[in-house]
Amino acid sequence: MDVVILANGPGEITTWVKPVVAALRAEVPSSDNLRISVVLSPCPNATGREADIARQYPEVDRVQSAQHFWSFLLRGKTAEDWDWRDRGVVLFLGGDQLYPIIIGRHLSYKTVIYAEWFANWPRWIDAFGVMNQALVDQAPAKFRDKFTVVGDLMADGQTHLGTQRAAAQQLALTDGEILIGLLPGSKRAKLTQGVPLLLAIADYIRQRQPQAKFVVPVAPTVDLATLMTYADPQQNPFHRVFGAPTATLITAEQTTPLPWIKTANGTPIFLWQPFPAHAVTSQCQLCLTTVGANTAELGALAVPMIVLLPTQQLEAMNAWDGILGLLVALPLVGKPLNKLINGLFWAYLSRRRKLFAWPNIWAKREIVPELLGLLSAEMVGDRVLDFLAHPERLQQMRTDLQQARGDSGAAHKLAQIVLRS
Repeated sequence: MDVVILANGPGEITTWVKPVVAALRAEVPSSDNLRISVVLSPCPNATGREADIARQYPEVDRVQSAQHFWSFLLRGKTAEDWDWRDRGVVLFLGGDQLYPIIIGRHLSYKTVIYAEWFANWPRWIDAFGVMNQALVDQAPAKFRDKFTVVGDLMADGQTHLGTQRAAAQQLALTDGEILIGLLPGSKRAKLTQGVPLLLAIADYIRQRQPQAKFVVPVAPTVDLATLMTYADPQQNPFHRVFGAPTATLITAEQTTPLPWIKTANGTPIFLWQPFPAHAVTSQCQLCLTTVGANTAELGALAVPMIVLLPTQQLEAMNAWDGILGLLVALPLVGKPLNKLINGLFWAYLSRRRKLFAWPNIWAKREIVPELLGLLSAEMVGDRVLDFLAHPERLQQMRTDLQQARGDSGAAHKLAQIVLRS
């Protein structure tokens, strides 16, 4: 049979595709009996290296890069005119859940979706492997027999102990030192406020806890020169809003394997560029992160976190559609109107006690703190120092995260669903 794996971004290729192809090949070692093809779709967070990474997996027989995806989706023809066996399965591991339906029809193959946060199109999909029971409960009753709880694929893709030790060596961690991860995000809107806020927080903590070390897992779509523009008060107005220190980029040298940022107050912040960054984030006692996929990855690793949602940047947010978009674009009145609308919007969400971090959404309660409002380095820094002074609270957060995420072993269970289809 043929298995066609649909994937898109770097995270999916490394944390979902890798364990699944290993599990499939463990069940059926011969490509004569099981041929594995990986087809990539476009992703805004792609690095351009996804196809090369997939080709390095010995279990994979064929790879098509994202640039050829739309032709394949519309016509069912690959750039190299691949042949197809009579029996096969299209397995969704990233992208749009509509894709396997269309491609499955082209190839007359069964369709299987791995669903982490939501499961769409149950009428037209043959089987779902889902992260937890909550997704089964959300499905229409008449389609629930298509759902199987397999667990957390990201847990299967966690970094091995050897690479964790290598990361610790590169960071030169010693006994008693505390590693704190700083995750400002990858998109401009988040970096604009995340970088200066986290610089200010790091300085505040380091002055009060000299044993604290900091590391930024740099998103694969952000180069270091671009990252530093957000730390520059001449290029980023929010630098002053958060009272952030100026910072200098120090390139990697023989005595320092990693590049790092040095703040004006002397706080070193290491920059970790290998992706995925699980080798280093799994070493962190605590991470400070923006909302988004980072919270899911940290949750899968059971790494304690504080999720930051500063509202200072809402004055610059101008992403409204329709009539509101036209109004906030008006000269003179547009900027204050935009600020008012954003303030009302976030006040509404705050009153509704909406949860933003994925572990909290999964658990349906706040197991990791979400700080929403006019955040400052002092406010967040004091919260961090309080956690460091009470390690039992961090341990409780780890335990809660482990309970909220799916079980390990998801790759093997998902492989079984595919092979039965």
